Amino acid sequence: MQVVSGIKLGTACAGIKQAEQDDLLLIEMVEGGACAAVFTQNAFCAAPVLVAREHLTEQPRWLLINSGNANAGTGEQGLADTQASCVAVAGLNNAQAVQVLPFSTGVIGELLPMPKIIAALPAVRANLKADNWYKAAHAIMTTDTFAKGYSKVIEIEGYKVTITGMSKGAGMIQPNMATMLGFIATDAKISQELLQRCLSAAVEQSFNRITVDGDTSTNDACVLMASGQSSLAEIVEGSDAMALFAEAIQEACSSLAEAIVRDGEGATKLIKINVQQAITEVEAVQVAKTVAHSPLVKTAFFASDPNWGRILAAVGRAGVDQLDVSRIAIYLDDVCIVENGGRANSYTEEAGQAVMAQEEISVTVILGRGKIEQNVLTCDFSYDYVRINAEYRT
Repeated sequence: MQVVSGIKLGTACAGIKQAEQDDLLLIEMVEGGACAAVFTQNAFCAAPVLVAREHLTEQPRWLLINSGNANAGTGEQGLADTQASCVAVAGLNNAQAVQVLPFSTGVIGELLPMPKIIAALPAVRANLKADNWYKAAHAIMTTDTFAKGYSKVIEIEGYKVTITGMSKGAGMIQPNMATMLGFIATDAKISQELLQRCLSAAVEQSFNRITVDGDTSTNDACVLMASGQSSLAEIVEGSDAMALFAEAIQEACSSLAEAIVRDGEGATKLIKINVQQAITEVEAVQVAKTVAHSPLVKTAFFASDPNWGRILAAVGRAGVDQLDVSRIAIYLDDVCIVENGGRANSYTEEAGQAVMAQEEISVTVILGRGKIEQNVLTCDFSYDYVRINAEYRT
């Protein structure tokens, strides 16, 4: 993963849930950079989300992330612990606590082991390095089976701009803003306002278009840091540079979002739900997510069972006003399974079975109502999804 000038990362094992792997991460950005973020819409949002939202307007320079404990559902003590961790980081850097954004991921309802975290902070700070992205991506993992990273150097107006990021998540994935945790950095020069707009737009078409199980986490957050260390002039609104930069951030978010679905807990298949000819974007996403969330659809994919009636039923209950089923067509890859409100005359069980046996499958739903098209990525439900979540605390 490419180094981002002006960004350093340090990790350590604080022993929050186990004693074998790094579970504490500190990210430091050079003074003068910009920081944007989006957060979960879950009403029971975790203490670090509440604090990070407040601190975001204060030109933050440090991100503190722990895995193994979500610090959610922990009341006033959880807030106090989060604030204390920010104070501790600030104390090590001769800074203010409001310059620290805190993030947590792991088990809900348990207090942070603050003595362990405070004790590990000096080691994390001492380990700050520009090339620590690989270790950082591992330190934020929980039930993930692999670290998720993205890195690319693009050229804008003859100057190089680096974008490197990481995400974590495998279960409790149906974001209303981002993913469980995502951290992206760039060396571009850009104002906080433009950076926030860029991130929000990219998240809407990437992390907001994935689902593993339909559950929105209490801790979802995605952060974009811009250190301003590139030789490219400051990116301004309406410029060609802004368009190219926004496209690159969109690509980074989409790549990291897809990696989460590929690593869905117990997942064996990646499924793309494509809804076409909707009247609005909201309508298209609503139909796509209804199909993607259906346990009956997802278990059929796991079994490679071409039970296309389950897809048909999900589309029908998506809540679309005045839906004319006679105009709907549904495809498994290029195999038409539904047309004119019923089973396609050309469909055969053998053709459906061949598609369902693939590791990557596309489902296309043509509503015949408008011109809007949207995609949602999801995965199947296997026996292992139940096992992983049944045993999560044990």
